[in-house]
Amino acid sequence: MQAPQIPLAERVRPNDLQSYIGQEHLMGKNAVLRKQIESNLLSSIILWGPPGTGKTTLAQIIAAETQRPFYKLSAINSGVKDIRNILDKVKNQSGFFNHGTPILFIDEIHRFNKSQQDSLLEAVEKAWVTLIGATTENPSFEVNNALLSRCQVFTLKHLDDKAMQSILERALTTDAWLKQQQIQLQETGALIHYADGDARKLLNLFEQTILQQSGTPVVITDEAVKESVKNNAFLYDKKGDLHYNIISAFIKSIRGSDPNAGIYWLARMIEGGEDPVFIARRLIILAAEDIGLANPNALLLANAAFESVAKIGWPESRIILAEAVIYLANSPKSNSAYKAINTAQKLVRETGNLEVPLALRNAPTKLMKAQGYGQNYKYAHNFAGNFVKMNFMPESLQHKVLYEPGANAKENQFKTTLKQKWGDEYDY
Repeated sequence: MQAPQIPLAERVRPNDLQSYIGQEHLMGKNAVLRKQIESNLLSSIILWGPPGTGKTTLAQIIAAETQRPFYKLSAINSGVKDIRNILDKVKNQSGFFNHGTPILFIDEIHRFNKSQQDSLLEAVEKAWVTLIGATTENPSFEVNNALLSRCQVFTLKHLDDKAMQSILERALTTDAWLKQQQIQLQETGALIHYADGDARKLLNLFEQTILQQSGTPVVITDEAVKESVKNNAFLYDKKGDLHYNIISAFIKSIRGSDPNAGIYWLARMIEGGEDPVFIARRLIILAAEDIGLANPNALLLANAAFESVAKIGWPESRIILAEAVIYLANSPKSNSAYKAINTAQKLVRETGNLEVPLALRNAPTKLMKAQGYGQNYKYAHNFAGNFVKMNFMPESLQHKVLYEPGANAKENQFKTTLKQKWGDEYDY
């Protein structure tokens, strides 16, 4: 049994309001977004929601229902030049559009940097285009305030079980290939459970399960779905236990200096469709927490990996992440900075707002200087070796040690230097 090359989710994508399923708070009868579409009075909008909740489908339906020209860009592989090309085309053709302002749909708009987002401002402000941005990230953090203020934000939710059931039934009645397979959909519990409110994941799993069956009729049961999940790298619930277990195994493998295990768990996340930015963000944390001062370059490399994957996305980001994982796993390890800040925060909570020593206080006015602010401060650069011994802690915390160097080459040098400068106070 061989399925068409086009995935089922794409083959049965709705193309009108009547076929759209779910998001009743936005698209139900008399709901705010539906009324705007039906009246063709739509302003620029941001569609914010998890994967597979209908953002792209909704943008295409809006264009079809309002009969407006539709331009689509993906923030993963588009830049300012692509935006300008479309805007120039739109401006040159102004006056030829009979049904309203053209729609510019930007998928994953949160991946655009500030300059890319800024390039949209004039077009949105002057209504050259109606912008529809789709994002899985909170637009309050990922979309520039200037652009966000010019858009309405509509939040899409994970599809509920009723909507998922309707999507399955619609697929069975509208897809030509499915209608040829004599499918008996006996149980849908496992399909809906593993899809976790994601219509694309639901239809992909449904199709995978059908392809694993032999003979006719094709009977879909919960057991058949579980077997399909077991035989494919499909199961990766980004909110469930497996997600947290795999990222935990990933971090612990790198912390444990095992590059083979680190690469394996990275591959599991890649095959499961994890966000590369999420993985890179965790590598930055690991570089600071677990490698730290034993190899300060690790943080630089992890941050460079984060910036790179944010620009590139899948599939090429897998190479960048693999390089970072191998480097970090092979780096010497130290959690001394992590322990030091934990100890310091605990001390602050216990001791409260202790006074800043007079010598260290800022003295911008004559009155403050007269009160002793900044007096007796010793400017380190006026002394040999750019160092002079004085107390920088609150009086009651003098000689309190918060940072203890780790046992590695880099921090062994720190130990020697600190002992030379501070004597017994830093006698580790």
